[in-house]
Amino acid sequence: MYWKQIEATDPIVSNQIHEGSGLIRRRNLFGESSRLPISVEIWELDPGVTEGDHIHQEPRPLEEVYYFLEGEGIMTVEGDEVPVKAGDAIMVPPDANHGIESTGSNPLRLIIIWGAPEEGPN
Repeated sequence: MYWKQIEATDPIVSNQIHEGSGLIRRRNLFGESSRLPISVEIWELDPGVTEGDHIHQEPRPLEEVYYFLEGEGIMTVEGDEVPVKAGDAIMVPPDANHGIESTGSNPLRLIIIWGAPEEGPN
C-alpha cells in the first residue's frame, strides 16, 4: 500500500503564522496518513511576507528544518540574519528564536519539517 498526493488537488491553506506579515500558502504532506513523529509542509511566501519570529519551547519543544526550493529570503535565528536561496537548508533547535522573510522579487518556496527531538544522543 502507498499514499500519493497531487499538488493540483491538495487543499492549500493561506494564513498568517506567528504574527508575521502577510499570508503564507501551506500544503501539508501526508498529515493524516503518516505515523512518523514529524510534520511536513510546503510553504510559499510572496515577496515581503514573513513568518513572525518565535520560539518552540516547553511544553512542546520542536526542532525544525527549512529546505529552500525557490526564491530568496532572510532567515533570522537568535538575532543573526542568514540569507537563504534555493538549495539552502537551515535547522533550528528548540528554544531558538527564529523566523523567515521573503526578500526576492519572486515567491520564496520551501519545505518545512518539524517534530519533537529525542532526548539525549543515540
